[in-house]
Amino acid sequence: MASGIRDKVAIVGMGCSKFGERWDVGAEELMVEAYLECLEDAGLETKDIEAAWLGTCIEEINVGKSALALPIALRLENIPVTRVENFCASGTEAFRGAVYAVASGAYDIVLAQGVEKLKDTGYGGLPDLNAGAGPLNWLWFPNLTAPGAFSMLAQAYAVKYDIPPKELKKAMAHVSWKSHQNGANNPKAHLRKKVDISKILSSPMIAHPLGLFDCCGVSDGSACAIVTTPEIAKKLGKKDIVSVKALQLALSNGEEMQYNNWDGDHFITTSKCSTAAYKEAGITNPREELSMIEVHDCFSITELVTMEDLHISERGQAPRDIMDGFYDADGQIPCQIDGGLKCFGHPIGASGLRMIYEMYLQLLGRADDRQLDNPKLGLTHNLGGFPCMNVCSISIVGKLDE
Repeated sequence: MASGIRDKVAIVGMGCSKFGERWDVGAEELMVEAYLECLEDAGLETKDIEAAWLGTCIEEINVGKSALALPIALRLENIPVTRVENFCASGTEAFRGAVYAVASGAYDIVLAQGVEKLKDTGYGGLPDLNAGAGPLNWLWFPNLTAPGAFSMLAQAYAVKYDIPPKELKKAMAHVSWKSHQNGANNPKAHLRKKVDISKILSSPMIAHPLGLFDCCGVSDGSACAIVTTPEIAKKLGKKDIVSVKALQLALSNGEEMQYNNWDGDHFITTSKCSTAAYKEAGITNPREELSMIEVHDCFSITELVTMEDLHISERGQAPRDIMDGFYDADGQIPCQIDGGLKCFGHPIGASGLRMIYEMYLQLLGRADDRQLDNPKLGLTHNLGGFPCMNVCSISIVGKLDE
């Protein structure tokens, strides 16, 4: 019977580029920037890596459709490299491939890398897939935008739980305020300026009720991880070993778009994926056991409803927890302690690994000005797609034997 991957895989090195408008470099240079940090952190050489997974989403404007960009940029030694794409969860998908490769016994030391170069398009949001992805996108979603889709999520949530629009708007503003407070302490974040609540609430409307500060931007960036077995990690001289406690994936099956039992107020995939992840990690009370979380805050409302889909806040109670500071840096479960997508931007292929990078730093006590007090377990939530059709990937990491 399957037993999961709890404590079967260790992270021995991680790296992350500076995120932002990186006009001076291409995707290959971003990968190298993250990789060199990761390799030095692991105490390994390129020849030690036996296989690699590359996560990137919009290859037409990025690294191309094959996996060749990674071995060419990093000069990997003719090893197998697999390029994966799972919409905005592509970064965690690369990590999942690498982790499963080690857990299966196929390889000893594996690299997971994610990258995306989006600012060069000159487009304010995600690139226009109608032009780059052929006819299918405009046939399926002729008038759909990301802000428009997630604005409907906000309205459905408010109606279901009878939350006055002003109260929901205040909670969403607190979500963004918190991230900007945290991101100001992160030298690798794209946006590092603290923002007043009043400015957030008075910002231009993008798609009601989502204002400018309720939406994350796009950026350029890369992040990566080297994984191996705990036994090899110990042989490498690693003292504090960060291990993978759980790694789960859930995809929509069409239920949401059929309008049966789904009210449009939350993510079915996240609710089911988190339940499976807690079971794999041996967590019975996430509200009490988790030390920190990084969630996919593409929009402030996404973060808000995710707190309930992760079974941390009760249904309809996330706004109260948010306003009470439960998810603030000094709260019980700090969320987006590195600034999140809101301050890093969202280079699609890199975001999932960037989240894990922060958990890794926190667990090893390396997060500098934003370091939390003795964190034990960290969860990352990487979402791709729209509320009506999406993929959710969740990872839980912690120190070995904890």
